[in-house]
Amino acid sequence: MQIEPYNAHQLDAIVSLSLRAWAPVFDSLEKVMDIDVYRAFYPDNWSVSQQKAVEDVCAADDTNVWVAAIETGSIAGFVAVKLHSEDSMGEIYMIAVDPDFQGQGIGTALIEFALNWMKDAGMSVAMVETGGDPGHAKARRTYEKAGFGLFPVARYFKKL
Repeated sequence: MQIEPYNAHQLDAIVSLSLRAWAPVFDSLEKVMDIDVYRAFYPDNWSVSQQKAVEDVCAADDTNVWVAAIETGSIAGFVAVKLHSEDSMGEIYMIAVDPDFQGQGIGTALIEFALNWMKDAGMSVAMVETGGDPGHAKARRTYEKAGFGLFPVARYFKKL
């Protein structure tokens, strides 16, 4: 596996692996969120908004994206990083690993790569955000394994 800068011809592969990787997460969110709030967030289907989110991140000028490419030329995962220079903070804004390659250390390698890149860019703090629901449990374990500490936040939603 090699981590390399994202190229626009890789977009379809990144979108595809992301939607497959995040399907269990959104199944979990649908079960734990108020159904009216969930439907307000994802009126057409979660995959429609997430596809757009991935496309937007890959095209954003303020985001750096790298892919985990495997020997066959396939994309096994990706990571998107934003720098918040005013806070000297780097943010892992989006990350996904293809379900066929999960559990092989690819997510950890992408995180370590992103953290080193942030440090080289002069950042002194790194942040990543994820859900507290069961669908995000693997992500939380990966972040904790990488040395991230939990900052408790209470975020409430109500459908209007």
